[in-house]
Amino acid sequence: MDSELHAAPRLRRALGAAEEPLVIDSARRLHEAAAAWASCPILGLDTEFVRERTYRADLGLVQLSDGKTAWLIDPAAIEDLGPVTAVLRDPKIEKVIHSGSEDFEVLYHRLGAEIRGVEDSQIACAMLGQSLQLGYHHAASWLLDVEIDKDHTRSNWLKRPLSAGQLRYAALDVVLLPMMMERLRDRLKELDRWSWLLEDVARIQRNSIEDVPPELAWMRIGGAGALNALERAVLCSLAEWREQTALEKNIARGFIVPDPALIAMARHQPASSNELKSLDSIHPKAIERYGAKWLEMIRQAEARPPLTALPQLTQKHRKWLKAMRTRVSSIANSLNVDAALLASRKQLERLIFQFEASGEIPQRFTGWRKDVVTGDLLAIMQE
Repeated sequence: MDSELHAAPRLRRALGAAEEPLVIDSARRLHEAAAAWASCPILGLDTEFVRERTYRADLGLVQLSDGKTAWLIDPAAIEDLGPVTAVLRDPKIEKVIHSGSEDFEVLYHRLGAEIRGVEDSQIACAMLGQSLQLGYHHAASWLLDVEIDKDHTRSNWLKRPLSAGQLRYAALDVVLLPMMMERLRDRLKELDRWSWLLEDVARIQRNSIEDVPPELAWMRIGGAGALNALERAVLCSLAEWREQTALEKNIARGFIVPDPALIAMARHQPASSNELKSLDSIHPKAIERYGAKWLEMIRQAEARPPLTALPQLTQKHRKWLKAMRTRVSSIANSLNVDAALLASRKQLERLIFQFEASGEIPQRFTGWRKDVVTGDLLAIMQE
């Protein structure tokens, strides 16, 4: 009861900060804010960005809050965001983010900042029995009994000026994070799961900022596993070209040419512009712009070194997978956590393929999962 009474004024103060956020839109204001951050032991962190037609997300706003003040940093108005990079890299200041994988990516590519001292409240909630996909608004309701509106989820964060409603929404996304993490930390430490959280967040950040090499881009296209050797070579060439082109022009992959069109070209291997036009999934303007290049790559694909086929589930694999999913569900129930926190179906398939091919296990199944679940999963494959 006492902790709840003490929390009430803090909660009111945090919500009040969201009503009057400090908009940081000049170098002077940024340096003043940075001086304040230096004395903060913990900061809530979020970003607003737009990723629709571009390869890299465009950063619209960076939000920070100590639970008393909300700072909204405008990257469109400030050329040098060095003070933001410095606080993100400072391991002495704890940063709390919710569902941070996309934020990690956009901050890394926009600021060159790999965040140190960071925790993810979404992952922390999952380690305490909530859904692995628990949104910030539901987490705030669960932990603090606060209802937050989602009116500006689809806002254009690049358009200026931002409205008062947008600024309030952006501030609400961070002002509660310090209080939320304090409650989560206490519960996780009671269950001896704090180290689980730090390990998972570090791995998620590494994966988020690591680009897939262009020559491997074909592997993540739906339908690639069903192609024969020549079709794989064609798809690999086209997907590698698209990845490089998307990065150079900063255009979303699908706006250059969508996945179904790449698969269609790999399967049919058109030899002329007219044959390209006969494929329904390719826009005529794309053929006009890129068709000659595609035809050249298709002709040359046969000379590429052979690519190993993507592994496919056999009857034996499906039997293992079924037993694994049952075991994961049982262990998750005993720990009172979402089964997806331990392993998804896709991650179990990756474990099967990698362990059978090399005797090694994916990074996800090392660390705390090694003792909790990995041993049981390996035993299923070795029965």
